[in-house]
Amino acid sequence: MTGRIIILGVFVADTAYRAARQPRMGETILGSEFRLGPGGKGSNQAVAAARAGGDVHMITRLGCDPFADMALETWGAAGVVAEVTRHDDGFTGAAYIFIDEATGDNAIIICPGVAGDIGPGDIDRNAALFQGASVFMTQLEQPMEAAIHGLTTARQGGVTTILNPAPAAELPEGMLALCDYVTPNETEAEGLTGIAVVSVEDAQRAAQALLDQGAGAALITLGENGVLYHDGTTTEHIPAVNAGPVVETTGAGDAFNGAFAASLARGDAPLDAVRFGCAAAGISVTRPGTAPSMPDLEEVRALMQGS
Repeated sequence: MTGRIIILGVFVADTAYRAARQPRMGETILGSEFRLGPGGKGSNQAVAAARAGGDVHMITRLGCDPFADMALETWGAAGVVAEVTRHDDGFTGAAYIFIDEATGDNAIIICPGVAGDIGPGDIDRNAALFQGASVFMTQLEQPMEAAIHGLTTARQGGVTTILNPAPAAELPEGMLALCDYVTPNETEAEGLTGIAVVSVEDAQRAAQALLDQGAGAALITLGENGVLYHDGTTTEHIPAVNAGPVVETTGAGDAFNGAFAASLARGDAPLDAVRFGCAAAGISVTRPGTAPSMPDLEEVRALMQGS
């Protein structure tokens, strides 16, 4: 049986441009591809978790525009329950994504729109959701105050808490003590700890530094090198799962986080949940796009059984 997953976060419409390089200031260049699709870390993670078998509820704000319609259609198709308010005094979020056509790596600019006004009231409005929930997960695309209030509310209700500290930002003192799991990538881990993560050993030192700041467990995502898990008792490097040629890395971290949350909500042990998340991320990078690249439960299980 899968427990309820609550995700606080932002939806943005991804406008993705593929080219040989980014233009310099004042320069115009030709790209090779353009795509418009659903994105935003919170939304991507909600889709990933729902497709991975989770009972997912998404708390956010949307505008009254075509991008909001895209959000609701995306969540409906994935099985995400939308716990949203609509606002006509601003716009639904949007993102510029540059994709290097040679490597698939990306650079992103996000404008959260009305979701930039998410606050503690959005959590309080959904207080009943936290009763009996299994997992609460948030990121840092919405205001910090809302993330802290969500983590606090979840912790007070005995709900497992996950913080994906992205995009990188300085965290208020004590915030990590509200987190059962914190899931930074190498850059975010360095920003939080001052430790440059260029090896698995560096990741282990950074993970311990995050535990020293109060986190229950740290999962340092290392891209093609997998994930370093450390909870103060158990330390394990879980390798990435190869599901085929890499097409695009955008959304891989969201695929991992969403699938990890779904696995925890099913009652899986943390290391098993990490392995499940790695398999989901491995599939996601073989496909273009963000939310559209998220695999379903059967795909992830088939890959794990065959690897």
